[in-house]
Amino acid sequence: MNDTYHIPVMLTEAVDALDIKPGGCYVDVTFGGGGHSRAILQRLGPDGRLLSFDQDPDAEANLPSPPDSRLTFVRSNFRYLRNFLRYHDALPIDGLLADLGVSSHHLDDASRGFAFRNDGPLDMRMNTRATRTAAQYLAEATEEQLADTLRLYGELSNARRLAQAIVTARSRQPLETIGQLIDVIGPLMPPARMKKEMAKAFQALRMEVNHEMDALAEMLTAATRSLRPGGRLVVITYHSLEDRLVKNLMRSGNLQGVVEKDFYGQSLTPYTLPLGSKPLVPTDEEVERNPRARSAKLRVAERRAEAERRNPA
Repeated sequence: MNDTYHIPVMLTEAVDALDIKPGGCYVDVTFGGGGHSRAILQRLGPDGRLLSFDQDPDAEANLPSPPDSRLTFVRSNFRYLRNFLRYHDALPIDGLLADLGVSSHHLDDASRGFAFRNDGPLDMRMNTRATRTAAQYLAEATEEQLADTLRLYGELSNARRLAQAIVTARSRQPLETIGQLIDVIGPLMPPARMKKEMAKAFQALRMEVNHEMDALAEMLTAATRSLRPGGRLVVITYHSLEDRLVKNLMRSGNLQGVVEKDFYGQSLTPYTLPLGSKPLVPTDEEVERNPRARSAKLRVAERRAEAERRNPA
């Protein structure tokens, strides 16, 4: 397993939060470089199980050698969590970990098109078998759709102007490379915040191309149905929209954040919050070692026994 592929964020905190039982069944839905999975395996006993998901074929190179019989690798988007847990006879589970950050490998590989530092194709697909690239999205989306994507996922105040510039530029020639996109939107960004604003724009396109928010919503819903009583859900987010979904689910049991109550006014949420309602964040020392951890938030929820009776797995 390769930590240079991706430095796992809040590794000890995340694995501690899972409260691993040696004979339990756990899921790492974001395998990446395998750092979190390796740490989970180190705490599992000989009868424990770990299912690790990743839709990127590059991640398979990080599987342990020799193979570990306790580990099942699932090459799929985590939105299909429930289907694969059924297929592998792994229900219910004792814990699930999700690190929603983009792997360093993706950001550093110019051929994947995730970052603006080096020129390359505007690809941005997490799953290279998917058909729609960022270049195709830029070619096909309406001006309104582009503006919505840049505003919602990139939180860019000038999203409308950026969308107009993209539509104008693509009428002259297709936008197929990172350099071409930078030439179009760069002049509209404040020079003092150029890198930060450009990173937001690329983040927005990546989230749209990979339908990341839809996939996250489906995975969180499936995780709630799949955890056994006492099972832990541990999620590391890097974007305000991701964090809002996770916070809503953990506090209320639904993605809208609406807390339902019984006849006696008691909350019907299937979760308790063993570490409290505030997220854990990286230490200053970790951020210094790994600047990509600076926006991370770790949230933890535990499934209540009462929830099992209302919503059995």
